[in-house]
Amino acid sequence: MWPKLGSKLDQGWLAVVRRGTQLDIAHVLRSTAHLPEILLLESFAMEADETASLTRLAQGHNLKRYRCVTLMRPGSYRVVQMEPPAVAPEERLEAMRWRLKDMVDFPVDDAALAMTEIPGDVGRQPQVFAIAAPRQAIGECMKRFGDARLTLAAIDVPDMAVRNVAALFEESQRGLAFLHVSGDGILLVITLQGELCLSRQIDLPAAVLAQSDKERHEQFFERLALELQRTLDNFDRQYSYIPVARLMVASEFSAAATVSALARNLYLPVQVMDLAEVLAFPSLPELRVVERQAQALLAIGAALRDEA
Repeated sequence: MWPKLGSKLDQGWLAVVRRGTQLDIAHVLRSTAHLPEILLLESFAMEADETASLTRLAQGHNLKRYRCVTLMRPGSYRVVQMEPPAVAPEERLEAMRWRLKDMVDFPVDDAALAMTEIPGDVGRQPQVFAIAAPRQAIGECMKRFGDARLTLAAIDVPDMAVRNVAALFEESQRGLAFLHVSGDGILLVITLQGELCLSRQIDLPAAVLAQSDKERHEQFFERLALELQRTLDNFDRQYSYIPVARLMVASEFSAAATVSALARNLYLPVQVMDLAEVLAFPSLPELRVVERQAQALLAIGAALRDEA
């Protein structure tokens, strides 16, 4: 989304994404004739200094020949749904800047802004997502990559990375709900025709699923199902013209158990995400494990960035 710097160095995108104390690297190549292919996927323990980690990886793995994309960290940006300003398209971003003044907790005068349209219906007021990040957060991100001598061509947000993956699983003319459960957080998106229709961070401690306490697991799943049902019901009231066909789940923590627990409490069909259905990765046998797919989902989704 922002910024777009440098020139194309290699085909596809190399995503470099922080996940807890790990740095995930994914290189994906899109093709019009075949499934998108994951050419590279690796995870590295991060040193105390993130810039030092990036520098070490850049030097040790010849990453300087790629154009890189990274993601903002949760909490360092805001996604706000609103009506688009009634101005010329080229003036929308600046007009939104003033609207956002009372909607975010950081100065918007020099914040980075992007906008994505929500699929609409005839006779309905159009809606958009405004995505904003403070200048300081963007600057710090750019500096880390610059100090590591890496070509940072784009900075995106996790919502759009998950959108990129969810879009691959869509059915024609039907919406898809996609849930990503990780140690860094829980993100629900709904997509239609490759566009983001809803994005919501769910504030529940998914890390409890890494423990062996079954009672806490059940409590977590009950609360998660309740939050999902409320969100889906509200979405159906607001966007009744978007039929949501199913909920797909990518979970780092026993994906099958997560799906089973949610299926007992939701009216939608619930399925485990398996990237083997939509992506090729012949040289990466580790991705046959769906929990590993979920671990690397943000990096893979960021690397699925489409120029169009």
